[in-house]
Amino acid sequence: MRLPEGFNYKDDILSSDEERVLIEQIAKLPFKEFQYRGFLGKRRVVSFGWRYDFNTRELNTAENIPEFLLPVRTTAGNFAGLDSDELQQALVTEYAAGAGIGWHKDRPEFGDIIGISLLAPCVFRLRRKIGTKWQRASIVAKARSVYVMRGPARHEWHHSIPPLDTLRYSITFRTFRASKG
Repeated sequence: MRLPEGFNYKDDILSSDEERVLIEQIAKLPFKEFQYRGFLGKRRVVSFGWRYDFNTRELNTAENIPEFLLPVRTTAGNFAGLDSDELQQALVTEYAAGAGIGWHKDRPEFGDIIGISLLAPCVFRLRRKIGTKWQRASIVAKARSVYVMRGPARHEWHHSIPPLDTLRYSITFRTFRASKG
């Protein structure tokens, strides 16, 4: 199965040294357990720029994107063909052993999604309903890789990551959806 239209992927967007420096800084972040409508997820997160609160269903401002994430934001923007200033939201996620993320689409307030995997590979799964059946695709997102979801991959497909056996981090950058006005 080929990957959906609007899904682009590249290995080795970062060097091993860049990854090591990022991990040193990420490990110091004030992670909190992911909360979704009163439930706690196994993964821990910290948001910058903007934070969506799933309990109140509101988008709120968050602390500025830290300096150490700005170079990787530029790298992500370059890969996606975007100015880094368009990437106004950053989410850093810590997936401890046994943590994954279920099937979902990112909030409609956001536009393009650019993700960078760190420390460990994961299976990045995609699916969409066609009639009564699911069309599926997947890719192994290696450590130091990047993906972009936009267009059909972003709006028609759900995505998930099954639980891993080891620690993994991800950095997700998002643009805001273009207004329809």
